[in-house]
Amino acid sequence: MVITIGRLPPSIRKRGLSYKTLPLPPFPTILSLSLSPEIPQSLSEHYFDRNPSRPSLKEMDTSNPAVFVNGELLSMYVGRRVRAVVQVLQTEGGSFLGKSTDDRQLTIKGPIPQHLTTYVEVIGIAESNQSIRGEIFTNFGDDFDIVPYNRLCQLANGEHKSLFI
Repeated sequence: MVITIGRLPPSIRKRGLSYKTLPLPPFPTILSLSLSPEIPQSLSEHYFDRNPSRPSLKEMDTSNPAVFVNGELLSMYVGRRVRAVVQVLQTEGGSFLGKSTDDRQLTIKGPIPQHLTTYVEVIGIAESNQSIRGEIFTNFGDDFDIVPYNRLCQLANGEHKSLFI
């Protein structure tokens, strides 16, 4: 496939390459994809929507953002949408017991995936100061540094709150 954007530079014209022989680079830049109306829709979707299980930018809902929280901050957002990283301690049917990044025990309820890693990000509704009704679960692996995430939660709810949705 050949895609040309604008006029060929003189260095390429001197080598005898034409528009028909200029190959598509293996990894086109996002800038050229986003600014070029000539690129077929399916090609841009291929480069922009790498993970089909995640919502694309067109589908992303920013009307109800999830606030970064740890165990201490959870009580400030009861009834609201939150996101927290927890260490899975024990699973029990439709819920699991976890430890927040600031060492508080939390109960996570909801449609729990079958396979959970040691650290999981939970996005859902804070039901109490110790409970989240999870909607989205993302495995973060078995080795996760909780100190920077805990600091992120503090910054997102403190002096730099305006930088977060």
